[in-house]
Amino acid sequence: MIAIFGAGAIGCWVGGKLAAGGADVTLIGRARVMDELAGGLRVTELGGVEVTATPKLATEPAAAAAAELVLVTVKSAQTAAAGAALAAVLPETAVVVSLQNGVRNVEVLRAALPGRRVLAAMVPFNVVRRDGAYHRASGGALRIDDDPAAAPLLAACRAAGIPIEPRLDMAAVQWAKLVMNLNNAINALSGQPLASELAERAFRRCLAAAQREALELLGRAGQDIAKLTAVPPRWMPRLLDVPDRVFRVLARRVVAIDPHARSSMWDDLEARRPTEIDYLQGEVVTLAERLGRPAPVNRALVRLVREAEAGGKRDFTAAQLRVALGL
Repeated sequence: MIAIFGAGAIGCWVGGKLAAGGADVTLIGRARVMDELAGGLRVTELGGVEVTATPKLATEPAAAAAAELVLVTVKSAQTAAAGAALAAVLPETAVVVSLQNGVRNVEVLRAALPGRRVLAAMVPFNVVRRDGAYHRASGGALRIDDDPAAAPLLAACRAAGIPIEPRLDMAAVQWAKLVMNLNNAINALSGQPLASELAERAFRRCLAAAQREALELLGRAGQDIAKLTAVPPRWMPRLLDVPDRVFRVLARRVVAIDPHARSSMWDDLEARRPTEIDYLQGEVVTLAERLGRPAPVNRALVRLVREAEAGGKRDFTAAQLRVALGL
Protein backbone atom coordinates (compact mmCIF):
# COMPACT_ATOMS: atom_id res chain seq x y z
CA MET A 1 0.00 0.00 0.00
CA ILE A 2 1.15 3.55 -0.82
CA ALA A 3 0.16 6.30 1.62
CA ILE A 4 0.23 9.97 0.61
CA PHE A 5 0.78 11.91 3.83
CA GLY A 6 -0.41 15.51 3.61
CA ALA A 7 -2.55 15.16 0.49
CA GLY A 8 -2.89 18.67 -0.90
CA ALA A 9 -2.57 19.63 -4.56
CA ILE A 10 0.63 17.69 -5.33
CA GLY A 11 -0.33 14.74 -3.15
CA CYS A 12 -3.79 14.43 -4.66
CA TRP A 13 -2.48 14.62 -8.23
CA VAL A 14 0.29 12.06 -7.67
CA GLY A 15 -1.97 9.83 -5.58
CA GLY A 16 -4.78 10.03 -8.12
CA LYS A 17 -2.49 9.10 -10.98
CA LEU A 18 -0.95 6.21 -9.03
CA ALA A 19 -4.39 4.90 -8.06
CA ALA A 20 -5.63 5.16 -11.65
CA GLY A 21 -2.56 3.16 -12.67
CA GLY A 22 -3.57 0.30 -10.38
CA ALA A 23 -1.71 1.07 -7.15
CA ASP A 24 -3.34 0.62 -3.73
CA VAL A 25 -3.30 4.24 -2.54
CA THR A 26 -4.50 5.90 0.67
CA LEU A 27 -4.65 9.69 0.79
CA ILE A 28 -4.20 11.18 4.26
CA GLY A 29 -5.14 14.84 4.49
CA ARG A 30 -7.37 17.51 5.92
CA ALA A 31 -11.00 16.52 6.47
CA ARG A 32 -12.26 19.27 4.12
CA VAL A 33 -10.15 17.97 1.24
CA MET A 34 -10.97 14.31 1.90
CA ASP A 35 -14.71 15.13 2.05
CA GLU A 36 -14.47 16.78 -1.37
CA LEU A 37 -12.97 13.58 -2.79
CA ALA A 38 -15.65 11.23 -1.45
CA GLY A 39 -17.22 10.92 -4.91
CA GLY A 40 -13.92 10.24 -6.69
CA LEU A 41 -10.71 12.04 -7.55
CA ARG A 42 -10.26 13.57 -11.02
CA VAL A 43 -6.77 14.39 -12.22
CA THR A 44 -5.96 16.10 -15.51
CA GLU A 45 -2.83 16.68 -17.56
CA LEU A 46 -1.37 19.69 -19.31
CA GLY A 47 -2.09 17.99 -22.63
CA GLY A 48 -5.75 17.30 -21.83
CA VAL A 49 -5.66 13.69 -20.56
CA GLU A 50 -8.07 13.05 -17.67
CA VAL A 51 -8.44 10.08 -15.32
CA THR A 52 -10.69 9.40 -12.35
CA ALA A 53 -9.61 7.32 -9.38
CA THR A 54 -11.06 6.17 -6.06
CA PRO A 55 -8.18 5.95 -3.60
CA LYS A 56 -8.88 5.25 0.05
CA LEU A 57 -9.33 8.45 2.09
CA ALA A 58 -8.25 9.14 5.66
CA THR A 59 -7.54 12.03 8.01
CA GLU A 60 -5.45 10.30 10.70
CA PRO A 61 -1.79 9.17 10.56
CA ALA A 62 -2.85 5.69 11.72
CA ALA A 63 -4.09 5.05 8.17
CA ALA A 64 -0.42 4.76 7.13
CA ALA A 65 0.29 1.90 9.55
CA ALA A 66 0.11 -0.76 6.83
CA ALA A 67 1.95 1.28 4.20
CA GLU A 68 5.03 -0.13 2.52
CA LEU A 69 5.69 3.26 0.91
CA VAL A 70 4.81 6.73 2.27
CA LEU A 71 5.03 9.84 0.11
CA VAL A 72 5.29 12.94 2.30
CA THR A 73 3.80 16.02 0.63
CA VAL A 74 3.23 18.38 3.57
CA LYS A 75 4.59 21.95 3.55
CA SER A 76 8.18 22.20 4.76
CA ALA A 77 7.24 23.84 8.06
CA GLN A 78 5.14 20.77 8.88
CA THR A 79 7.85 18.19 8.17
CA ALA A 80 8.97 17.64 11.76
CA ALA A 81 5.38 17.16 12.92
CA ALA A 82 4.73 14.77 10.01
CA GLY A 83 7.82 12.77 10.91
CA ALA A 84 6.75 12.50 14.55
CA ALA A 85 3.24 11.39 13.56
CA LEU A 86 4.57 8.75 11.17
CA ALA A 87 7.16 7.51 13.68
CA ALA A 88 4.30 6.46 15.95
CA VAL A 89 2.63 4.23 13.35
CA LEU A 90 5.04 3.13 10.61
CA PRO A 91 6.78 -0.24 10.65
CA GLU A 92 10.57 -0.12 10.36
CA THR A 93 10.33 -1.70 6.91
CA ALA A 94 8.40 1.25 5.46
CA VAL A 95 10.13 3.44 2.86
CA VAL A 96 9.46 7.16 3.18
CA VAL A 97 9.85 9.56 0.23
CA SER A 98 9.93 13.34 0.60
CA LEU A 99 8.08 14.96 -2.34
CA GLN A 100 8.54 18.49 -0.97
CA ASN A 101 10.05 21.84 -1.81
CA GLY A 102 13.27 22.88 -0.09
CA VAL A 103 16.57 21.17 0.66
CA ARG A 104 16.34 20.09 4.32
CA ASN A 105 13.21 17.96 4.58
CA VAL A 106 14.95 14.62 4.14
CA GLU A 107 17.29 15.42 7.04
CA VAL A 108 14.32 16.31 9.23
CA LEU A 109 12.45 13.13 8.32
CA ARG A 110 15.50 10.93 8.89
CA ALA A 111 15.96 12.43 12.35
CA ALA A 112 12.31 11.77 13.18
CA LEU A 113 12.22 8.27 11.66
CA PRO A 114 15.34 6.38 12.78
CA GLY A 115 15.58 2.95 11.24
CA ARG A 116 13.39 3.76 8.25
CA ARG A 117 14.69 4.33 4.75
CA VAL A 118 14.01 7.96 3.77
CA LEU A 119 14.57 9.04 0.17
CA ALA A 120 14.70 12.45 -1.46
CA ALA A 121 12.51 13.15 -4.47
CA MET A 122 11.56 16.25 -6.42
CA VAL A 123 8.37 17.34 -8.17
CA PRO A 124 9.16 19.81 -10.98
CA PHE A 125 5.64 20.64 -12.02
CA ASN A 126 2.85 22.85 -10.72
CA VAL A 127 -0.59 21.47 -9.76
CA VAL A 128 -3.74 23.59 -9.48
CA ARG A 129 -7.29 22.78 -8.41
CA ARG A 130 -9.56 23.67 -11.31
CA ASP A 131 -13.15 22.76 -12.13
CA GLY A 132 -13.16 20.13 -9.40
CA ALA A 133 -10.02 18.40 -10.71
CA TYR A 134 -6.35 18.44 -9.77
CA HIS A 135 -4.61 19.69 -12.90
CA ARG A 136 -0.91 19.38 -13.72
CA ALA A 137 -0.21 22.85 -15.07
CA SER A 138 3.46 22.58 -16.11
CA GLY A 139 5.83 19.94 -17.40
CA GLY A 140 8.70 17.83 -16.13
CA ALA A 141 9.59 14.43 -14.69
CA LEU A 142 9.83 13.42 -11.04
CA ARG A 143 13.35 12.77 -9.75
CA ILE A 144 14.20 10.40 -6.91
CA ASP A 145 17.29 9.01 -5.17
CA ASP A 146 18.81 6.21 -7.24
CA ASP A 147 18.38 3.61 -4.52
CA PRO A 148 17.01 0.03 -4.52
CA ALA A 149 14.35 1.18 -2.05
CA ALA A 150 12.89 3.40 -4.77
CA ALA A 151 11.96 0.39 -6.95
CA PRO A 152 8.28 0.13 -5.83
CA LEU A 153 7.64 3.82 -6.57
CA LEU A 154 9.44 3.62 -9.91
CA ALA A 155 7.24 0.68 -10.91
CA ALA A 156 4.03 2.35 -9.72
CA CYS A 157 4.86 5.61 -11.53
CA ARG A 158 5.66 3.83 -14.76
CA ALA A 159 2.40 1.86 -14.56
CA ALA A 160 0.57 5.15 -14.05
CA GLY A 161 2.36 7.01 -16.84
CA ILE A 162 4.13 9.42 -14.47
CA PRO A 163 7.61 10.26 -15.81
CA ILE A 164 10.23 9.59 -13.13
CA GLU A 165 14.02 9.53 -13.20
CA PRO A 166 16.40 8.01 -10.61
CA ARG A 167 19.31 10.34 -9.80
CA LEU A 168 22.58 10.01 -7.92
CA ASP A 169 22.81 13.79 -7.40
CA MET A 170 19.62 14.62 -5.53
CA ALA A 171 21.21 17.43 -3.51
CA ALA A 172 22.10 19.15 -6.79
CA VAL A 173 18.57 18.44 -8.09
CA GLN A 174 16.95 19.95 -4.99
CA TRP A 175 19.07 23.09 -5.18
CA ALA A 176 18.26 23.45 -8.88
CA LYS A 177 14.54 23.21 -8.06
CA LEU A 178 14.97 25.79 -5.28
CA VAL A 179 16.62 28.21 -7.73
CA MET A 180 13.67 27.72 -10.10
CA ASN A 181 11.23 28.12 -7.20
CA LEU A 182 12.60 31.57 -6.39
CA ASN A 183 9.87 32.67 -8.80
CA ASN A 184 7.20 31.48 -6.35
CA ALA A 185 7.54 34.64 -4.29
CA ILE A 186 7.63 36.94 -7.33
CA ASN A 187 4.55 35.29 -8.77
CA ALA A 188 2.70 35.51 -5.44
CA LEU A 189 3.55 39.21 -5.11
CA SER A 190 2.51 39.94 -8.70
CA GLY A 191 -1.02 38.57 -8.22
CA GLN A 192 -0.89 37.23 -11.78
CA PRO A 193 -0.91 33.74 -13.34
CA LEU A 194 2.60 32.40 -13.93
CA ALA A 195 2.42 32.73 -17.70
CA SER A 196 1.30 36.38 -17.51
CA GLU A 197 3.95 37.27 -14.93
CA LEU A 198 6.76 35.60 -16.87
CA ALA A 199 5.61 37.31 -20.07
CA GLU A 200 6.78 40.66 -18.61
CA ARG A 201 10.50 41.29 -18.93
CA ALA A 202 10.57 43.51 -15.83
CA PHE A 203 9.20 40.69 -13.66
CA ARG A 204 11.68 38.28 -15.24
CA ARG A 205 14.49 40.67 -14.36
CA CYS A 206 13.39 40.47 -10.71
CA LEU A 207 13.64 36.68 -10.92
CA ALA A 208 16.96 36.85 -12.75
CA ALA A 209 18.40 39.04 -9.98
CA ALA A 210 17.25 36.60 -7.28
CA GLN A 211 18.67 33.66 -9.23
CA ARG A 212 22.02 35.33 -9.92
CA GLU A 213 22.38 36.05 -6.23
CA ALA A 214 21.60 32.42 -5.32
CA LEU A 215 23.83 30.98 -8.04
CA GLU A 216 26.79 33.12 -6.98
CA LEU A 217 26.39 31.94 -3.38
CA LEU A 218 26.04 28.29 -4.40
CA GLY A 219 29.19 28.59 -6.47
CA ARG A 220 31.10 29.99 -3.49
CA ALA A 221 29.76 27.14 -1.35
CA GLY A 222 30.87 24.53 -3.90
CA GLN A 223 27.31 23.22 -4.28
CA ASP A 224 26.60 21.59 -7.64
CA ILE A 225 23.34 22.48 -9.39
CA ALA A 226 21.66 19.93 -11.65
CA LYS A 227 20.40 20.68 -15.15
CA LEU A 228 16.63 20.07 -15.01
CA THR A 229 15.55 21.76 -18.24
CA ALA A 230 17.00 22.33 -21.70
CA VAL A 231 18.73 25.43 -20.31
CA PRO A 232 21.58 24.96 -17.78
CA PRO A 233 20.70 26.72 -14.50
CA ARG A 234 23.55 29.23 -14.76
CA TRP A 235 22.26 30.35 -18.17
CA MET A 236 18.70 30.90 -16.93
CA PRO A 237 19.17 34.52 -15.75
CA ARG A 238 20.39 35.44 -19.24
CA LEU A 239 17.35 33.76 -20.82
CA LEU A 240 15.05 35.67 -18.48
CA ASP A 241 16.59 38.98 -19.56
CA VAL A 242 15.91 38.63 -23.30
CA PRO A 243 13.16 40.74 -24.94
CA ASP A 244 9.59 39.49 -24.53
CA ARG A 245 9.13 38.32 -28.13
CA VAL A 246 12.35 36.27 -27.95
CA PHE A 247 11.44 34.86 -24.52
CA ARG A 248 8.04 33.66 -25.77
CA VAL A 249 9.75 31.52 -28.41
CA LEU A 250 12.51 30.17 -26.18
CA ALA A 251 10.35 29.53 -23.12
CA ARG A 252 8.15 27.07 -25.00
CA ARG A 253 11.24 24.92 -25.52
CA VAL A 254 12.16 25.01 -21.82
CA VAL A 255 8.90 24.19 -20.01
CA ALA A 256 5.20 24.23 -20.86
CA ILE A 257 2.98 26.26 -18.49
CA ASP A 258 -0.81 26.28 -18.40
CA PRO A 259 -2.15 29.85 -18.73
CA HIS A 260 -4.14 29.42 -15.50
CA ALA A 261 -1.23 28.14 -13.38
CA ARG A 262 -0.11 30.10 -10.31
CA SER A 263 2.61 29.39 -7.77
CA SER A 264 1.89 27.41 -4.61
CA MET A 265 2.93 30.50 -2.65
CA TRP A 266 0.13 32.47 -4.31
CA ASP A 267 -2.26 29.68 -3.26
CA ASP A 268 -0.99 29.92 0.33
CA LEU A 269 -1.48 33.69 0.48
CA GLU A 270 -4.93 33.36 -1.07
CA ALA A 271 -5.89 30.78 1.58
CA ARG A 272 -4.21 32.87 4.34
CA ARG A 273 -1.82 30.03 5.14
CA PRO A 274 1.86 30.50 6.06
CA THR A 275 4.04 30.30 2.97
CA GLU A 276 7.27 28.37 2.39
CA ILE A 277 9.31 31.56 1.98
CA ASP A 278 11.74 30.52 4.75
CA TYR A 279 12.50 27.32 2.81
CA LEU A 280 13.06 29.09 -0.54
CA GLN A 281 14.44 32.66 -0.41
CA GLY A 282 15.10 32.06 3.29
CA GLU A 283 17.56 29.28 2.40
CA VAL A 284 19.45 31.69 0.13
CA VAL A 285 19.63 34.25 2.93
CA THR A 286 20.83 31.59 5.38
CA LEU A 287 23.52 30.48 2.93
CA ALA A 288 24.63 34.10 2.46
CA GLU A 289 24.92 34.59 6.22
CA ARG A 290 26.97 31.39 6.53
CA LEU A 291 29.34 32.63 3.83
CA GLY A 292 29.45 36.19 5.14
CA ARG A 293 27.99 37.53 1.90
CA PRO A 294 25.04 39.84 1.17
CA ALA A 295 21.78 38.64 -0.41
CA PRO A 296 19.74 41.86 -0.69
CA VAL A 297 17.28 40.73 -3.38
CA ASN A 298 16.29 37.47 -1.70
CA ARG A 299 16.26 39.14 1.72
CA ALA A 300 13.87 41.79 0.37
CA LEU A 301 11.60 39.10 -1.09
CA VAL A 302 11.45 37.37 2.30
CA ARG A 303 10.37 40.67 3.87
CA LEU A 304 7.75 41.40 1.21
CA VAL A 305 6.20 37.94 1.43
CA ARG A 306 6.05 38.11 5.23
CA GLU A 307 4.32 41.48 4.88
CA ALA A 308 1.87 39.88 2.41
CA GLU A 309 1.21 37.05 4.90
CA ALA A 310 0.19 39.76 7.38
CA GLY A 311 -2.20 41.34 4.88
CA GLY A 312 0.25 43.56 3.01
CA LYS A 313 0.56 44.31 -0.68
CA ARG A 314 0.39 41.41 -3.14
CA ASP A 315 -0.49 43.11 -6.40
CA PHE A 316 2.84 44.66 -7.31
CA THR A 317 3.38 45.86 -10.83
CA ALA A 318 6.73 44.85 -12.26
CA ALA A 319 8.01 48.40 -11.90
CA GLN A 320 6.91 48.58 -8.26
CA LEU A 321 8.53 45.26 -7.44
CA ARG A 322 11.83 46.29 -9.04
CA VAL A 323 11.87 49.40 -6.86
CA ALA A 324 10.99 47.37 -3.75
CA LEU A 325 13.91 45.04 -4.52
CA GLY A 326 16.34 47.89 -5.10
CA LEU A 327 16.85 47.03 -8.78
